[in-house]
Amino acid sequence: MELNYLSIDIGGTNIKYALINHKGKFIFKDKISTPKEKAAFLASIDQIVNKYQTKIAGLAICAPGKIEETTIRFGGALPFLDGIDFAEIYSQLQLPIAVINDGKAAVLAENWLGNLKGEKNCAAIILGTGVGGGIMLNGQLLNGSHFQAGELSYMILNSSQAAVPGQLLGKNFVGGLLSAVALIKQINQLAGNTDLTDGLAAFETLATTTNQQIKQLFSTYCHNVACLIMNIQSVIDLDKFVIGGGISSQELVISGIRSSYDQLYKENKLVELTLTKPKIEVAKFNNDANLYGALYKLLND
Repeated sequence: MELNYLSIDIGGTNIKYALINHKGKFIFKDKISTPKEKAAFLASIDQIVNKYQTKIAGLAICAPGKIEETTIRFGGALPFLDGIDFAEIYSQLQLPIAVINDGKAAVLAENWLGNLKGEKNCAAIILGTGVGGGIMLNGQLLNGSHFQAGELSYMILNSSQAAVPGQLLGKNFVGGLLSAVALIKQINQLAGNTDLTDGLAAFETLATTTNQQIKQLFSTYCHNVACLIMNIQSVIDLDKFVIGGGISSQELVISGIRSSYDQLYKENKLVELTLTKPKIEVAKFNNDANLYGALYKLLND
């Protein structure tokens, strides 16, 4: 008998959910808008779980924030998630339950069925509003002592940038400096595009522009991503990185990061002699990565 599982991806805009079998085949997939307060949110999750509870062999959930076992600590864009323990809430179902955050889900999804398949030492870097990350060492997901390994947004790349009072992550932190959302907004502003959130328009501009300010903005962005990769590489020595997030589907992004990484090697002979260059590729999964990754955690817990 084929076993199916319910995988739920909690995002700031939508809650995506799917029935998936143990081989990663989607049976059914849908989404609803994410409620903005706790009671309505929990009621929505209940509706999804109750609809499928008799048809599943387990429940897998991906959520923003730091995840301690099955409890969410600080829910990122959804702060009301703080303290929610899904294993406790659904203990009456007597089903295995796994909870994971989005960066860790991404690296598990890629390692299971994506562009990190077969890799034992690898990482996924997710470029979005901030920067998410997931790391695998010796074939195991790296959680850390406090379940916060891979929180790349909190790394400091530019200590010369003064922190802005009241701003969560300024441009001295990776989360502010490498925000893909901020990059798109800046390109559209410089290009005079009407919709500052339109990623497609931003990259269409980037591909054809002669505006040196826009070109330099993008070049600096790729250089900073390359610096982030080199910093990670110098500490944990990985074989491969994949880049995810909406902008990763643009070939300019991956080629720009690779070129910047190569340049870092050319500029310093000691770096070239000491650090083995990892592979840098686009992530295979984007919108479905968290659904796959949460299930993979459930299957391997």
